Amino acid sequence: MITHETERLLIRRYTEQDGEDLYEYLSDEEVVKFEPYETFTLEQAEQEAINRSSNDCFYGVCLKENNKLIGNVYIAKQDFDTWEVGYVFNAAYQGNGYATEATRKLIDVAFKEWGARRVIAMCNPLNTQSWKLLERLGMRREGTLRQNIYFKTDQEGNPIWCDTYEYAILKDEWC
Repeated sequence: MITHETERLLIRRYTEQDGEDLYEYLSDEEVVKFEPYETFTLEQAEQEAINRSSNDCFYGVCLKENNKLIGNVYIAKQDFDTWEVGYVFNAAYQGNGYATEATRKLIDVAFKEWGARRVIAMCNPLNTQSWKLLERLGMRREGTLRQNIYFKTDQEGNPIWCDTYEYAILKDEWC
């Protein structure tokens, strides 16, 4: 199992037993508000834990003290030695720097061990917590894509278009 540690966190691959903790935050409407999916049922979260346990892009973030799964970081290789990062965390654990700490660690690993040249992230401009986290990591806002994506539709089935902030950092800016 691939694991990475920080002072307070264990960042590891998902296990099939992570369904209940995953449900705890993926069932929260506020947590998934800006995600491309709706809230999960317990059964869906249990299946998602199984799916993520064999997906190299998802890392569960756990408290070292008790192995409690409190969120996840997504990091995936794209073209041109670029990696994309994202994160979702349990609302009960937000505001403690855990997402920043875990994301910083995986970006560091991507640059130092996986050969990343550039790391990017996308977020909704209305998701202030997310873009502030990216800026704390030293990432630069490179642009705003206007009405470029939708994840949800209105009652008539029409897309609810969203803008996207694009962030990035280069290896020589990180190290």
